[in-house]
Amino acid sequence: MTNVKVAAAVSRILLVLGILAAAVSLGGGSAQAQATRTWVSGVGDDANPCSRTAPCKTFAGAISKTAPGGEINCLDPGGFGAVTITKAITISCDGVTAGVLVSGTNAIVVNAGANDQITLRGLDIDGLGTGLVGVKFFAGKALIVENCQIYGFTQNGIEATLGATASVDVKDTRINNVVGAGIKVHTTAGNVALLADHVAISRVGTNGVEAAGGALGTVSNSTIFAASNAVAATANGATLNVDNTELLSSLVGANATVAGAILELNNNSIYFNNTAIGGAVGSQVLTAANNKLSGNASPGANPSGNVTIK
Repeated sequence: MTNVKVAAAVSRILLVLGILAAAVSLGGGSAQAQATRTWVSGVGDDANPCSRTAPCKTFAGAISKTAPGGEINCLDPGGFGAVTITKAITISCDGVTAGVLVSGTNAIVVNAGANDQITLRGLDIDGLGTGLVGVKFFAGKALIVENCQIYGFTQNGIEATLGATASVDVKDTRINNVVGAGIKVHTTAGNVALLADHVAISRVGTNGVEAAGGALGTVSNSTIFAASNAVAATANGATLNVDNTELLSSLVGANATVAGAILELNNNSIYFNNTAIGGAVGSQVLTAANNKLSGNASPGANPSGNVTIK
């Protein structure tokens, strides 16, 4: 009888251990389902594991199978669709045509964690004339946009609408044919730091680059034309520094549009605008002696805008 009891006890222990092992195995399998690097292809399938040999079809399909901090790459050209990003991720598709085509909605939405960095590289983002925003940044630590094309949107090309301190870094990117701003950054808490370097922005309905509430921005080595304001600081306390940049063929080349806005200009070419430099009463527009003005209908704001043109 005792042996029977012992055997039964051992059986129960083995059963419990078996259940625990199965649970651990299932948990490990779930974690392994998210790879640090995944792949998409124009002929892929989102039912695939998104491996190099069995790629997914869309960014939305791949992101669910990519671990936080991981990377999605493109094997070949394709249209990979809109995506919402809620974790640290890199989408890198240099060397192929990586299309994101949308109609009537945002193309890429970033709503990630407070410590998450998101990198978008080598994407062709097309709003087809009805899309809303090309890249909309709601939350995250940092957004990096490199070597992308963004066009055909009814609102802004890149828009940071934040509620905490973050940064936006845009480099080697072309933005054109949008109804709103090329790049607009603002936050309701803390500051948003903007760096736009080697960007080309044209045919935008409002501002080429706009530093709004809480923005501390720098534009360098860029070309911005055919805008309402090529560059603009549009909120009290917003600061925009512009270096080595061409501001062309716009209503105003550079503008501090409200009291308290700060605009700093150094070594820029400001040509063929209706007004070269604008400044609202109570704003600060600080210019170095090396800015070049030519072909503008008016050189600049009146002295009440605190403008010094040298």
